Amino acid sequence: MAWPSACGTLTGMTHLPLAGQTALVTGVSRRRGIGFAVASRLLRDGASVFVQHHRPHDVDQPWGGDDIDALVRELRGLAAPGAMVGEAAVDLREPDAPAALVARAADLTGGLDILVCNQAKSGDDGSIHDMTAERLGAMWETNTRATLLMTTAFAALHGGAAGAARPGDRSELTPLAGPTGRVIWMTSGQGDGPMPGEVAYAASKAALSGVTATVAAELLGLGIVLNTVNPGPVNTGYLDSDSTDRDLGPLDEWRARTPFGRFGEPADPANLIAWLVSEQGAWVAGQVLKSDGGLSLY
Repeated sequence: MAWPSACGTLTGMTHLPLAGQTALVTGVSRRRGIGFAVASRLLRDGASVFVQHHRPHDVDQPWGGDDIDALVRELRGLAAPGAMVGEAAVDLREPDAPAALVARAADLTGGLDILVCNQAKSGDDGSIHDMTAERLGAMWETNTRATLLMTTAFAALHGGAAGAARPGDRSELTPLAGPTGRVIWMTSGQGDGPMPGEVAYAASKAALSGVTATVAAELLGLGIVLNTVNPGPVNTGYLDSDSTDRDLGPLDEWRARTPFGRFGEPADPANLIAWLVSEQGAWVAGQVLKSDGGLSLY
């Protein structure tokens, strides 16, 4: 699909780098979340956006869950002229849910150009001494398996097909004029240092980081560009005193010593993702990109 440079509005020519594109963004259940920030930014950039939400997960967290109907209405109010908003409540732990969600998102406009796998299960974790098959499985199913299966379904929309690839096989590439699709995975800071008490979560995210290069290489044959974003510590509500389950004193002291004296905000990774899926980000492929304001250096 061609990338338009501008779109006319009643107030003149406004740059809409994603006009005509359709995106699926998962994990859009709270206004304070990264998923909401990403969906909002893509809508403002001209894309039609289908959002997945799973409110029961947030209700069980200290910060609670938002009114989904109100959240979706707010997203519709942010849409650029001609852009559409779709939504679905989906539990991505179900084996068939990822592929069904991709198909439903593609039905919004008849195609799907961008996939942002932002969903994440957190909480109910522990140290290595606390691990159980159920705890590990729940994190794997939501954070890792669902991401891989959505990527498989997205690739199928762009011509991907199951084959008999053997370890080490590399398909022949036919040069393309430009990307035909974009995929964004979300990882965490598991590579920057220990994450005590989050073994299941860190393991599920480390798997995505570790397999990024492999999957990105396989997708490039279809013209699909995959990158993984590590947003660093982002305050999605869990670092606010009225909606946290931890002692913020040591964290606040550490934050005060960092270069910019703040944690990340959801708009920070959203800005990076919006650039990566635009024409300007087309030359970045198969990377794990950290967006943390230098916090990992301190």
